[in-house]
This record gives sequence, C-alpha cells and structure tokens, in this order.
Amino acid sequence: MPAANLYPETPARRSRLGVPGGHDLQLYEWGDPQGQPALLLHGGPGSGLSPTLARCFDPQRYRIIGLDQRGAGLSTPSGGTAHNGTAELLVDLRQLRAQLGIARWLVVGGSWGATLALLHAADEPAAVAGLLLRGVFLARQQDVDDFFAAAPPGFGDAWQPWREAAARAGRPWVAQLDHWMQHGTPAEQAALAQVWWRFEQAMDGPAPTQAPDAAGLLPRYRVQAHYLRHGCGLRDLPLLQRLPALPVVPTLLLHGEQDHICPLAGAVAVLAGLPHAELRRIAHAGHAPTHPALAAAMVQALDNFAAHGRFEAAGSATLAAAAGSA
Repeated sequence: MPAANLYPETPARRSRLGVPGGHDLQLYEWGDPQGQPALLLHGGPGSGLSPTLARCFDPQRYRIIGLDQRGAGLSTPSGGTAHNGTAELLVDLRQLRAQLGIARWLVVGGSWGATLALLHAADEPAAVAGLLLRGVFLARQQDVDDFFAAAPPGFGDAWQPWREAAARAGRPWVAQLDHWMQHGTPAEQAALAQVWWRFEQAMDGPAPTQAPDAAGLLPRYRVQAHYLRHGCGLRDLPLLQRLPALPVVPTLLLHGEQDHICPLAGAVAVLAGLPHAELRRIAHAGHAPTHPALAAAMVQALDNFAAHGRFEAAGSATLAAAAGSA
C-alpha cells in the first residue's frame, strides 16, 4: 500500500485479555488515548490483525483499538478452535468494551471483520457510533461454495488432488478441509495451507509463485476451516436477517468493483436491509485493503467521521439530507 495514502506507522500499546474457554487475546491500541474510540476488526476468520490497517486512522484524532480474535495472530492457543465461534467473539467484544470503559465506539472491519462488525452492532446497538465496512462477507453457504468453485487465472488445477481425496473420504468439501486442518498429518496441513493461500491470492490478482512459510499459515486456515464448516455460526439466524436489529447510525460500505473473494452483490444485499446506509463502489479495486483507491477511500471516510461524525465530506448533499432526516 503506498505510504502516501496512509498515516505514518506508530508503535502499538499492547496488552492481553483473558476470555472464557481458555483463550488469551492479544490487544493493540494506537493513537490518542483520549481520541475518538474506534474498534478495528480483522478478517479471515483467523487472519489476525495487520498494523497496516490501523494506518487508515489519524492517530491524533482516534483511539484505535484492535485485537487478534480467538485462535488468530498472537492470541493463544494459536489456531485453537475449541470454544471458538461467532457467539464467543461477540462476548469477547462485550468484555473488551467493558474492560476499557468505552460507552460507544466507531466499528471498522473488512471481509469477515465487516461481518463481525455488523453482528456486534446487532448484539450491542447502543455501543455503536458508526459502521465502516470494507468488502463485506455474508457467510452464507452459497458464498462459500461460490468462492471455492472459482477458477482464478494462473491457479491451474492445484485443488484437483484435494477434491479427489475429499470425494474418496465421502465428506463434503468444506468439512474435509476442516478435517485435514484439524486431524491431517503435518505434511498434509502444510501443503493444504499453501495451496489455500495461493488460491486466495490468485482470486485477487496474479497468482504468486511462492507462499509464506506454512507454519505461519496453519493457525489461520485451521480457524477459517473451522468457521466455514460451521456456517460461521449464522445458519440459524443468517446475517441479513439480523440487520433490522442494527442501530440507525452513519454506515458506509466500501467495496471494490473487482472483488472476487467477496462479490459486490453481498454489499448490495446488505444495503437493501439498511436503508440508512451508503454503498461506495471503488473502481478497479479488488478485495485487498492495500489497493490505493480503496485505502484512500478508507482514509477519507475516517477523516470525515473524526471531523463531524459522518463519513461524507462536510457540506455534501448526502450529509445535508442525512442531517435533515435525523
């Protein structure tokens, strides 16, 4: 991501949060401790929080609060899936807010982080001052099926041996992925993690030639496979059915028009359930938050919110209409 689009990197203030079920979460804070509180949620599930995401915020105006969700990043146990589900993550956010003594915060998230942001807003509507969502993921079975059915250019048939093995095992595809990530041999898990990573990268651009070290990828995909197998905890009450519980607060969806990981149709569906929200389509951008146009849109929206509590520029027609109906 070009540094010109972002605020300078600043050291994080780190602490830990022990939560029920034996998990110990890594917490991060950046910016002014007296600034506008903002909760930053990472994607995945299981990806861990990149400090680059915090650079979209003005550190002189925001108190940026982030965490590695259960099993992710520096939280322990690394890759742990016991007592790790969406309901538990929502309890963690309640506990975090209470521990920090924050009444309301702006909630910002991308991909799975956008999903969790919406779920948190439905769970604690009075705690949310605004929602900034990038590349929202609906977490429906059809979304997962469509993702794995894609054939990105340059990826080839790397999934084929795995699909044949899943068919021989007699398990559905995602269930078999979870089985391998939980119970496979170390060699199977390392190979699967690298194929999965290359597939994700190819979905959002040219296929890379070499994946990162498998040891760093294993916790991420172990958690992700676990969540996907269990429908991200949303089978009984899907995300779109929870939208009526959300507060009427400034809500902005930013979505790359070339996002093949979380297609634009998902954001359109969310918009239909949130009449007060706004959707901005970012031309030429995909899923990655590092695209210059997407990063610039994030920075501008956050600057506007810090200045006057809304994501639109001061004096815009959209802002005037919103203010008039408030």
